[in-house]
Amino acid sequence: MSGIGKRFGGVAVLRDVAFHVEAGEIVALLGANGAGKSTLMKILTGVYTLDEGRVEIGGKPVVIAEPKDAVGAGISFLPQEISLMPEMTVAENICLGLMGRQSSLALTDRADMDATAKRVLTQIGFAHIPTFEPVGHLSVAEQRVVEIARALATDARILVMDEPTAALSEQDAQTLFDALRSLRDGGTSIVYISHYLSEVFKLADRIEVLRDGLNAGSFRTDQTDVDAVLEAMLGRVADKLFDHRASSRRDGEFLTVSNLSWRDKLTDVSLGVRPGEIVGIFGLVGSGVEHLGKVIFGAETGDVSGTIHLDGSPYYPRTPSYGKSRGIGYVTAERKTDGILSELSVSQNLAAAFWSDYRNGPFASRTAESRLAHRWIESFGIRTSGPDQIMRFLSGGNQQKVCVARWLHEDVRLLILEEPTRGVDLGARRDIYHWLGDYAAQGLAILILSSDAEEIAGLCDRALVMNRGRIVGRFDANADTAALMAATASDQRQGEMPASGTQ
Repeated sequence: MSGIGKRFGGVAVLRDVAFHVEAGEIVALLGANGAGKSTLMKILTGVYTLDEGRVEIGGKPVVIAEPKDAVGAGISFLPQEISLMPEMTVAENICLGLMGRQSSLALTDRADMDATAKRVLTQIGFAHIPTFEPVGHLSVAEQRVVEIARALATDARILVMDEPTAALSEQDAQTLFDALRSLRDGGTSIVYISHYLSEVFKLADRIEVLRDGLNAGSFRTDQTDVDAVLEAMLGRVADKLFDHRASSRRDGEFLTVSNLSWRDKLTDVSLGVRPGEIVGIFGLVGSGVEHLGKVIFGAETGDVSGTIHLDGSPYYPRTPSYGKSRGIGYVTAERKTDGILSELSVSQNLAAAFWSDYRNGPFASRTAESRLAHRWIESFGIRTSGPDQIMRFLSGGNQQKVCVARWLHEDVRLLILEEPTRGVDLGARRDIYHWLGDYAAQGLAILILSSDAEEIAGLCDRALVMNRGRIVGRFDANADTAALMAATASDQRQGEMPASGTQ
């Protein structure tokens, strides 16, 4: 791709951009939110048409005016958001891209589809996924694998992947990396978009950086380091992601959980969070970490045993509204489906958690909502055209800033965040971490549940590790990332946590 230019409404979002990938090469495309990397890849895959420049594949010019042109040119795109047919089987989903391209393969050729699906799943190391199972019955991680398999089933020469490991465990991600290396060695070209520099340096041969719609740097991963890449992405030598802050935790716990169990997902979980403290719970996909916050907040109920106290008083999780009335705020991991009101404005999204505070009688007060929005847009650096911009037009990082900001309300004394920076660029991650540290210093109790070991180790005053629904490890501040990962391999709890949760 050379001389690529693209404008929206007269605003240039790409200017004279060049990008290339060799046959049998993995290139990571990096940049902060709004840098232009998604726009560049949408041009390559036919979602957008270019205004200037040219695209060549195999040394020959190609015109990509729509997605089918990209498919015909041997390009497959795996978007960040999973896009499968939940009622159809794994085999049917994998073979959807082949329909009409192979005369021997039709929806009724079950044996052919099953053989094709098994071949591709085996190729990427996930042969255990049942090909006859409806995709909607699979976990999020398994659905991501099926989507990867569907892209590979078309025998694409160029594979574009946007955050493919976001819902995968560390072990599954490593299996995927091995499969991608195998594909590279077989001559497939891979464009890899990710916010996780650690996995980029493990996987990619080369890194290309965009900033503000321009080329900002090109690096070979074996000849550079993280600081150089961050400087190219952010326009200066980047500050470290995590502040070295003094502990601000107060005496007495706001949240005390003792022997909490829920169905077959949580077993005898005990923990405590003090005002002014950030406590992290690290766990891989399926460890139970994805359920604990929901149970405490009241979003998942039924068959709950054990005891929970808030500020010394018994608390029984019933509904999210009851949890909110007791001073709990909750930021979901599923931003697109559960976190944002995509067709409402930024101001309406910011006011959503405490709507009654921004009303004038029975009606919403546009003035109060706008005042709230201006406050957070300025203090959180939310990149938007204004309070009335529709939420779905914001980048992922700015959407996440809105999701966090709406709960930073004076009535919230415990903030629970699930995967607070999943799919968020490094600049936004740094901002969110900084704000959480500031609000902890003001006395907010914060509980973070995450599958990102670096996040838990760098941000939290104390860290706990979950595996198979149990707490299997406990660490003080400055926990080692490797130690957190090692703890997930244990099937036994490492001692009992007392009700005070001071360990």
